[in-house]
Amino acid sequence: MTVSAVSSTTASSSQSSSVTQAASNLVDYNSFLKLLVAQMQNQDPMNPTDSTQYLSQLASFSSVEQAVQTNSKLDQLLQTSSLNQADALIGHTLSNSDGSVTGKVVSVTYASNGLTALLDSGASLPVTTDLTVS
Repeated sequence: MTVSAVSSTTASSSQSSSVTQAASNLVDYNSFLKLLVAQMQNQDPMNPTDSTQYLSQLASFSSVEQAVQTNSKLDQLLQTSSLNQADALIGHTLSNSDGSVTGKVVSVTYASNGLTALLDSGASLPVTTDLTVS
């Protein structure tokens, strides 16, 4: 069947993304193909749907799928950039904007809300734009 050939192509092309995201994209893509096949099977034989409409739907879905994969790659790029930034902070002195918290960076934690620097004084500073690095 052509449906299984398309799904195996999708599985092989999405190996570069994370396993969980690839599985969810595959499920979504398979669901779309099932709907498309059901639409073709249940169309009115006296007034069939134009084939360009099917191609248009497939192209639109492929475009959305590529946008999702691009966003995933951009998220990975931002995470890598944040980790490089964290590495560059270790050993430097950080101060907040008013100077009330100052210390040498011992470690940096990366979380969904951003970077947090742990200072030698025991204080933690969120790494934001209002810090002084020396």
